[in-house]
Amino acid sequence: MRTAKAGYDLAVIGSGGAAFAAAIAARTKGASVVMVERGTVGGTCVNTGCVPSKALLAAAEAGHVALAQPFPGIRTEAGPVDFPALIGGKTALVEEMRTDKYVHLAAEYDWEIVRGTASFTGNTDSPALHVDLDAGGTVTIEAAHYLVATGSAPWAPPIDGLEQTGYLTSTTAMELDHLPESLIVVGGNYIGLEQGQLFARLGAKVSVVEALDRLAPFEEPEIGAVIDDVFRDEGIGVHTAATVTAVRRDNDGYVLTAAQGGEMFQLRAEQLLVATGRRPVTDGLGLETVGVKTGERGEIVVDEHLRTHNPRVWAAGDVTGHPQFVYVAGAHGTLAADNALDGAQRALDYHHLPRVTFTTPAIAAAGLTDTQAAAQGYACDCRVLPLQHVPRALVNRDTRGLIKLVAEAGTGRLLGAHVIAEGAGDVIATAVYALANQMTVRQMADLWCPYLTMTEGLKLAAQTYTRDVAKLSCCAS
Repeated sequence: MRTAKAGYDLAVIGSGGAAFAAAIAARTKGASVVMVERGTVGGTCVNTGCVPSKALLAAAEAGHVALAQPFPGIRTEAGPVDFPALIGGKTALVEEMRTDKYVHLAAEYDWEIVRGTASFTGNTDSPALHVDLDAGGTVTIEAAHYLVATGSAPWAPPIDGLEQTGYLTSTTAMELDHLPESLIVVGGNYIGLEQGQLFARLGAKVSVVEALDRLAPFEEPEIGAVIDDVFRDEGIGVHTAATVTAVRRDNDGYVLTAAQGGEMFQLRAEQLLVATGRRPVTDGLGLETVGVKTGERGEIVVDEHLRTHNPRVWAAGDVTGHPQFVYVAGAHGTLAADNALDGAQRALDYHHLPRVTFTTPAIAAAGLTDTQAAAQGYACDCRVLPLQHVPRALVNRDTRGLIKLVAEAGTGRLLGAHVIAEGAGDVIATAVYALANQMTVRQMADLWCPYLTMTEGLKLAAQTYTRDVAKLSCCAS
């Protein structure tokens, strides 16, 4: 059966953060919207990304603290992890949030979600969507504008034997029906770090293998050194500057072969998790049919307004190859709707965009690293404040971490902030406002900040530009 749907202002492929933000913005303007989804409504964040992973990380942290808390006079204990119950609780939370934050919102704002697989048909001047419906049959959708918001998916490098043996991704690892005794994690960036520490704290023996020379390789080297020490202290194997050359599987699990410093070594584990990044999902969309171009990694090429090479087709979120954060996707969706339907010609400023890795301690950053600032021609003045000088860390009895500020020499303007500490994600939010308003470190040092908060560390770090931090009393801030 073939039917047609015409007359929409906006047709959206995908149903994640970017898609929903665009649909809400469009409906708020009174525009008509139709959305096509081939999988589960809600996209990566609520279903397989942020929500389930952070829920499990919080649970693992609770168990870890119960086993090893630092306060004298306090006794805690924890029994074995009931892994199926843990996964069941995560699944229930995901289903609840998906219903509340996605399915109900679509009904509230009154747009249709078509269940099926969409691809472009027609031509550059007259694009349309052909949809193979899940329930059978097809439908053709015509709209004034189209938005591609299909997100990204886990990607694995071409390693000998990997495809044949199979492996876990960040998605499937959170669907296991039992806790593996041992786990190899390939990749030491944010996904690998979070998943590695998660499974280690649940009781698995974990090893992390990273091709670059340190964990958290895109963060400041001081931060990489701290998280390396944390992982080793928690019994996690760390193998950096190691290139995986082959993977095989036998009755006992996986055997990974890697090269490090001219020497070969092997690791064995029950499970293998490949956390080497994500790539945009664009296969099968028929983008070339309507003149939409893609880049080397499959990302849809867009201008600063998120318009593709076809003036009626837009793209938003991970599929654009822009920073892969749900808050970027949300901003993209609203931006695309404004530009498509109102001709707003808006663009986004990423210079103060924050990022967080939810390890313990957490890693967070915004703005430029020391190396990035120098590459852009800045003369930099950088300061590192160890958490030993932050009162909140002292009373928490956990001084693992630091705060690093990157400032422009002479003017003192803040260029970047980098934190590894408990609550680093909350701390970095303050730095975002400082970066957005082009504040100097002197201005940061002179502003009020509540005592005995981790955010006070930013103020103390800023004070190091004018005073010796070793002379600061706990009340001098």
